[in-house]
Amino acid sequence: MKIGIFDSGLGGLVIAKSIRHAIPDTDILYFGDTLHLPYGNRSFEAIYEYSKRAVEFLFEQDCALIIVACNTVSANALRKLQQEYLPQSPYSDRRILGVVVPTLECAIDKGYKNLGLIATNYTITSNIFEFELQKLDPEITLIQKNTPLLVPLIENDGTEWIPSVLDRYLKPFKQKGIDALILGCTHYPFLKKQIKASLGQGIEVLSQDEIIPDKLTDYLRRHEEIGSKLSMNSEIQFTVSDLTEGYRNAAGQIYGQNIEIKKIDLCPNTNKYRSM
Repeated sequence: MKIGIFDSGLGGLVIAKSIRHAIPDTDILYFGDTLHLPYGNRSFEAIYEYSKRAVEFLFEQDCALIIVACNTVSANALRKLQQEYLPQSPYSDRRILGVVVPTLECAIDKGYKNLGLIATNYTITSNIFEFELQKLDPEITLIQKNTPLLVPLIENDGTEWIPSVLDRYLKPFKQKGIDALILGCTHYPFLKKQIKASLGQGIEVLSQDEIIPDKLTDYLRRHEEIGSKLSMNSEIQFTVSDLTEGYRNAAGQIYGQNIEIKKIDLCPNTNKYRSM
């Protein structure tokens, strides 16, 4: 069986690469729902339906565990997928994990008291990071800012405009003196160097590509009933719901090397899929 990694687009490729590096023998299947990108501007109902189709596809492809490498889905659909969909599905012995709580746990472990967060419109509006942080440590403060231009610029080869956009987005965090900035979208680790340069000295960057692999490794160690099922053929596959030359180029740039990508039609009326 495999580990499935699901993202609303291509940003989760950064997470896939870091997981691949951490557990290189484990088989991995990536799915990016590029047809419906960006999720951040969609309704709750749409995000849930898109997410359900994606996890069903990954489970049908023999994934024992799915990492939802999308903060918008973690904010919107994850709880319903875990608590309503999964127990009633044929895959009730499998698991779906998100990225919000592990990210906050890392910030707490490092002792930060004043956090900043950049994320998509939906993630910020949902207030999921604040909600989960209050349960973990209500003494920590969180300043949030939506940064809607970053994902379209990353996905559509707009890197030349990113530095000026980042400077505008990050200025409030520098003025308010936060300890660390959470990159609350799996696309944003691709911009890690630019973000650090814009923030300057004294503010740490908490990037999910550095957090999730360690958390996943620990989870598999503690849950042998899942870890023992995973096949170890060192295979990784990449699938998307829409594939253009621009997406193909962006995927290679984000992942750091050219990769073979297969387009999958999820066929929403039947909840089945076709390889294109």
